[in-house]
Parts: sequence; structure tokens; C-alpha cells
Amino acid sequence: MNGWILTATIVLALGVGATVWGVATGPLRRRVVAQNLSSAVACPGLLLLSQGFARPAYVDLALLLALLGPVGTLVFARLLADDLAEDPPHAQGVTLAVAAYGAVVVLILCAVTGPGRAMVKLMVVGALLIGGNLVASRALSGGYAGSRRG
Repeated sequence: MNGWILTATIVLALGVGATVWGVATGPLRRRVVAQNLSSAVACPGLLLLSQGFARPAYVDLALLLALLGPVGTLVFARLLADDLAEDPPHAQGVTLAVAAYGAVVVLILCAVTGPGRAMVKLMVVGALLIGGNLVASRALSGGYAGSRRG
């Protein structure tokens, strides 16, 4: 076991534990934030595992998860808009921490892989991961001020 796999294991264990606890307990607002957290933690974990096992195919899985994870959160935000309007989630701290974690993982992996096609793919995964997480979290908290809910 190398450092990449150990780091991925620790982060995934803590992230999945927090996600399962958030989904299984508490009010609706905590459950939807935990659902958003699951994809935001699993994607960098897959990137770390890709480096640890030397399997570039895991980066493709991370790309797919970075693309579809926030979409699932947006679907939940739309379907549960009325319930979330009464008690919107406020998870700015968690959102920023997970976005920073994703950025650090992507930057470290970009430095390790060096310039090339793999680095571009990592940067795309990072942009989708961070941007999607921020947009999905903003949608869960009620959208932008001054916009109307459709």
C-alpha cells in the first residue's frame, strides 16, 4: 500500500461515514447536503486511487462522477424545492472545505503527472468537480438573491 491509496482510503472512510450519517439521520436539509457531499468526496478519492493503482481508467470514472453528481443534486433541489424553501440548508463551510480539498488533490496530481493529455483531463475533472459542487450547493440553499424560483 502506498501513500496515494492510504490517503484515498482515509478520506473515503471519513467522507462515506459522514455521508451515511447525514443521509440516515436528521432533517431534509442535512440529507440533501450529505448527498451532495458524497460525490464531492468520492471524485477526489477516485483520482487518488487512480494514481495509487496506476489505472488511468479511474480518472474517467471521476470525470463521470464530477459531471453527474451535481446534476443529481440539482434534480433533488428541484424536486424538493418547496420543502427546502421552508428550511434551506446552509452548508457554506462544508462546501468550501470539500471544494478546497478537491482543488488540492487535483493540483497535486497535476504536478505529479506533468504536462500532457492526462493533466488536461485532471484539470477538466477539477473544474467540473469544484464548479458543480458550488453550483449545486447554491441551488440547495435557495439560489441567488433576486432570482425567482421556477
